[in-house]
Amino acid sequence: MDRRNIDVPAKTGWLMPAEWWPHTRCWMAWPSRKDIWGSCLAQVKKDVAAVAQAIAAFESVSLIAPPASVAEAKQACGGHVEVIALPIDDCWTRDTGPTFLVNDKDGCAGISWGFNGWGEKYQQPNNYKDDALLARRLLGELKLLAFAGPLVIEGGNLCVDGEGTLLTSETALLNPNRNPYLQRGDVEEHLGAYLGVEKVIWLPGNPADTVTDGHVDGIACFCRPGVVIMDTIQDKNDPECKDLEACRQVLAAATDARGRKLKVLTLMRPREAPSDAEDFCSSYLNFYIADGGIVMPKFGDEKADEAARQVVAEAFPDRRVVQLPIDAIAEGGGEIHCITQQQPSGRKPA
Repeated sequence: MDRRNIDVPAKTGWLMPAEWWPHTRCWMAWPSRKDIWGSCLAQVKKDVAAVAQAIAAFESVSLIAPPASVAEAKQACGGHVEVIALPIDDCWTRDTGPTFLVNDKDGCAGISWGFNGWGEKYQQPNNYKDDALLARRLLGELKLLAFAGPLVIEGGNLCVDGEGTLLTSETALLNPNRNPYLQRGDVEEHLGAYLGVEKVIWLPGNPADTVTDGHVDGIACFCRPGVVIMDTIQDKNDPECKDLEACRQVLAAATDARGRKLKVLTLMRPREAPSDAEDFCSSYLNFYIADGGIVMPKFGDEKADEAARQVVAEAFPDRRVVQLPIDAIAEGGGEIHCITQQQPSGRKPA
């Protein structure tokens, strides 16, 4: 008997909604470990608080904090951000929080995937044992139906259009450090059964991203069905440029689950990153889609910042775009999308 077909979400009508579908709230988490962030920790906290406050102007924000840091997080984030005490290790809720699901009855459930610290890169003393339990604990706190996902995967490598199509990257999801005993077909079967998707578009990925092994949220995302926006680099001599071009070619040749050719928009990175930190992430693509708004990074290059803002504003004409400096977070290898996780309301957009 194939137990993969028993009580999997898609069999009972659950699916992963697109990020622009209506939300109940946004989930974030409070950075508190100096052994992870070092001397940057104070500024990272300020950046996280600023992102939480910006999103709270559009929708409810609930921020998870270690019990000893609840008072500090409340003071930093202000009264418009709810703070909830749960054991955590770091602030990357996109990767460690649940993947939320909806069904036709306006319900909400979630998946707790396996999490192994981005391919077992970060062990003692920078371990992530509490983050590995976060999704399960949070779904329990919310009293939502929880499915145990059969894959080691991070939420930053999942992007859906809400109409049956998933974007993901080969360099992360097919990496032997995640699911060494599964072939591509096995992974696709699990993704379909747990996310309710019918077609997976595999991007080659970005091997230069040594933090996540090339999550899709640093490469491309849907901004509506049939339309994708992707990261682009001005410097053709940059080693990432070739890898991103390979991803663009895949997208340009792809069709979605409904048979549509994809329209590909581009977001050009600033010519120079504001930091020379090894893992600094300078992609404008890593934004959060809120109800009525977009919260996205800016990097101090006024011309590039404004050009990126215009591209995103045109891609999401029904939302107000807010840009924030988040350099301290970016030095950790992630940005705004990486530290957020939307909880859907269970309703499709009108």
